[in-house]
Amino acid sequence: MEMMSSCVRCPVLSMLLFLLLTLLAGAQRAPTTRTDPVEVSSFAVDCGGGRYISGLDPDNANLGAASYYVTKAQTWGVSNVGRFMDSSNSYYTIIYSSRPFQNTQDSELFQTARISPSSLRYYGLGLENGNYTVTLQFADFDFEDSLSWKSLGRRVFDIYLQGERTEQNFDIRKAAGRKSYTVVKKQYIVPVTRNFLEIHLFWAGKGTCCVPNQGYYGPAISALSANLTAPKKGSEIVVIVGAVVGVAVLGLVFAGLYVWRHKRRKISSEQQELHCIVGRSNVFSYSYGELSNAVENFSSTNLLGEGGYGSVYKGSPRLNLDWSTRYEIYLGIARGLAYLHEESSICVVHRDIKTSNVLLDSNLKPKISDFGLAKLFDDKKTHVSTKVAGTLGYLAPEYAMRGHMTKKVDVFAFGVVMLEIIAGRPNYDDKLVEDMAYLIEWVWKLYEEDHPLDVVDPKLTEFNRDEVLRAIRVGLLCIQSSPRQRPSMSRVVSMLAGDSEVGEAVSKPSYVTEWQMNSRGQSSSERRVEATMSAPLFLSSIIDEGR
Repeated sequence: MEMMSSCVRCPVLSMLLFLLLTLLAGAQRAPTTRTDPVEVSSFAVDCGGGRYISGLDPDNANLGAASYYVTKAQTWGVSNVGRFMDSSNSYYTIIYSSRPFQNTQDSELFQTARISPSSLRYYGLGLENGNYTVTLQFADFDFEDSLSWKSLGRRVFDIYLQGERTEQNFDIRKAAGRKSYTVVKKQYIVPVTRNFLEIHLFWAGKGTCCVPNQGYYGPAISALSANLTAPKKGSEIVVIVGAVVGVAVLGLVFAGLYVWRHKRRKISSEQQELHCIVGRSNVFSYSYGELSNAVENFSSTNLLGEGGYGSVYKGSPRLNLDWSTRYEIYLGIARGLAYLHEESSICVVHRDIKTSNVLLDSNLKPKISDFGLAKLFDDKKTHVSTKVAGTLGYLAPEYAMRGHMTKKVDVFAFGVVMLEIIAGRPNYDDKLVEDMAYLIEWVWKLYEEDHPLDVVDPKLTEFNRDEVLRAIRVGLLCIQSSPRQRPSMSRVVSMLAGDSEVGEAVSKPSYVTEWQMNSRGQSSSERRVEATMSAPLFLSSIIDEGR
C-alpha cells in the first residue's frame, strides 16, 4: 500500500487509480479468501486509532493521496483521495489530541481521528442485506475554545450514505454547540441490498482552510459502526406475505371504488333528470341567526339588489379570535416596528400604521404592509418637517398639526391599533353614543373611572386580566400628547412581554379629528391624508366596526 501511494504523483493518474480501487472495493461484497457464504451483520471502526477500544477495530493505516486499506477479515475497508495543499505534511491523514473530551466516558476513543483533504470513504463488505443503523461519531479538537482568531476555524463537509447525501455542509463544531472537545453522534437507518455499504465523507470546498495552520480542512471522523436492525430469519417470508396481503387489500379497495363510482354516476344521472322536471333544490340551509350575523342584521350597506324572490344581500362569516391570538398579533406588530426603528441598518418610519395595513398569514401572524408612505429617518435629528400623510384617527398630534415627523409618530399609531384590537372596534364610530364614538376618549374615561376592563371586546368571554391591563396602560402611554412622553418601540415590546415595568399615563391623550384638520383650511389632496375612518381590511375579523 505504501509503495502504491508513493508511486502515484500525477493528479490525473491518482484519480483514475482511485476510481479503479473504488470499483474493486464495491464489487467485493464478500472477501475473496472466504470459501463459505457466511455474511456479517455488523462492523465498527475506531477511525485513526491503533488499539481495540470498546469493541471497535483499529484504523491506523497510513493512507496516501490515492490509496485504500482492507482488513484481514475483509469485513470493511477505507479509501482516501487528495493532498493537503500548502501544508508541511501534505500526506498526513490521522490527527491526535491528549485532552479529555466532554459528554463521553470514553475520551480515548476521540483522541484520534481519520481526516482527508478531499474524499474519505468507508466500506462495509460482505454484509447481510437489510436495514442497518449507521452511527457516525465526531469530535473537533483542531480549533481552540477561546476568543482568539484560532477559534474561528470551521471544518465543513458533506456526508453521503449509499451514494445519497444525508448531510450538507456538516460542521462538527457547530453541531456541538460551537464547542471543541465535545462529542457529536449522528445516526441513520440505511438499506443494504447488495451486501455492500458505503459511507462517504466529501469536502466540497466549504469552511476554512488555514486556521489555525495551513491544511486544516476536509472531512474528519473519530468512530463509526453499522448494525443490522431487521430480523435475520424469516424476513423473506414476512415480506412475501405482506406483499400478498397488500395486493389483496388494494384490489378490494379498487373494486369498492369502482362499484361506488358506478352507483354515484347512476344516482347523479337520475338526479339530473329529476332537476330537469321539477327544478334544482337548495343544497345548504342556514338558521335565521346565522344569516342575520353574516349580513350584519340585513344592513342596507350589504344590499346588492332586488330580485323576483326578494332582496339580495352580501354576507361573509366573521372570525372571532381568543385573547391569546390577539395578544400575539399586537406583540408581533410591536416587534416589527421595533425592527424598523432600531434594529434595521437604516431607520424607517412607516407613517401609516393602521389595522388595514397589517396582513395576517394562514397562522394569523401579523405582517406590516404598504410602505408607500414610509420615510428614512436620521436619529441625529430631533424631527423632520414634511407634508402630512397617513390616515385620520392614527395621526400623532404634532405630526398632523405641524408636520413634525419622528419615530414616535409610529408609536402613536401603534397605540391606537392596539386599543382597537383590545376593544374589537375602530377608533371612530358615529353609530355609537357620543361618549363612546372616539375610542381614545372613551378608553381614557374608563381608565380615569378605574373601569379599564370595560374596554375589552364583549365577544371575549375569557382573557388574561393582567395582560389586558398592561396592554391598556401601554396603549395610553403610546398615545400621549407629547412625543417625549411616548416610549420607544423596543420599550413597548419589553413592557408588553412583561420584561419591564409599565409607567402610569401622565396626561390625557389627544387626537386629531377630521373637523380639526378641515379647520386649518387644507384639502385632503394637499395633505395627502385619507379623510375617512377606513375599515380595516386584514384585521376586520377582530375589529367589529360597531355594526
